[in-house]
Amino acid sequence: MQPIYTFISHDDFVADIRALATALAMSTDWQPTLIVGIGRGGLVPAVYLSHATGLPMASYDLSAQTPQAGDDLLTRLAARTRDGERLLFVDDINDTGRTLGLLRTWLDEAGAQPGSVRFATLLDNEVSAQQVSYRARVIDRRVVKDWFVFPWEAVATADAIAQDAAEIPERTS
Repeated sequence: MQPIYTFISHDDFVADIRALATALAMSTDWQPTLIVGIGRGGLVPAVYLSHATGLPMASYDLSAQTPQAGDDLLTRLAARTRDGERLLFVDDINDTGRTLGLLRTWLDEAGAQPGSVRFATLLDNEVSAQQVSYRARVIDRRVVKDWFVFPWEAVATADAIAQDAAEIPERTS
């Protein structure tokens, strides 16, 4: 079965960023001191959210799927939480929860202070194995099988978009 591609417009993306910034501003119990974009899909949203909130930003790349110098970055980020900093990791979508689960495990293993790390996504699958603290929109993967194409992905070829959608077929079938 061919996936349904849902293209997210730039205007909708900006509205989602504003929704996240508003949710952060209204949070009375927790405020981040640093935004961390999760590469590759969370980098652009993190940059926009950094501008919307005035918070500094770092990035951690998981898209290469190989051990990297970034592993040292997680150790340094975990150390910053022990000094009182609060980290907001940002991604485009919380689909299966795999990415968020890996990061939570790695940060815990690196000694991150409990309660100092939270996650935000533009789209949040309500039946994901992982939960986020902030979301712009909620989907239910039991019902919505669309492959969401964010504005920065829309510049890719149709074949590249189809290849990305086919990586985990159960997302779209």
